[in-house]
Amino acid sequence: MTSRSLDEDLDPEIVPLTREQALQLSERQPSVSPWWVVLAQVAVGLLAAGFSWLLTKSDSVAWSVLYGAMAAALPAALFARGLRGRLSRINPGAAVLGFFVWEMVKLVLTLAILVAAPRLVVGLSWPGLLVGLVLALKMYWFALLWVRRSVKLKGE
Repeated sequence: MTSRSLDEDLDPEIVPLTREQALQLSERQPSVSPWWVVLAQVAVGLLAAGFSWLLTKSDSVAWSVLYGAMAAALPAALFARGLRGRLSRINPGAAVLGFFVWEMVKLVLTLAILVAAPRLVVGLSWPGLLVGLVLALKMYWFALLWVRRSVKLKGE
């Protein structure tokens, strides 16, 4: 029994894509700008805060909902900005490392914003804050569904 290396199992000849093939591939696999996701998070936060105020007539609940949405949107905006930096364009390894670093920054900042909530929002409503946070976080899934839908429409 002989042992084969992983390199022997792979196709030895890798052919790079032509410019036209790369453009066709990118058209078939559209992406959503992270800025659209951040904008959607802010918009859903504002809408949810307005709706919660209409429903409860409580300023503190509305501010809590908005604060929860901003606890997701502000770190996401920083993350999106960080991914567009010079370091991510150097090479693929730096881009992957940058992704993980900015994701960690996003998580730590989100936690810091949530920990500061009782001191910053007068009459904080934790359920309201969580509703705003969850709605804003769901915008990531909405963006994925949007991309999937646009791919289906182009394929039809």
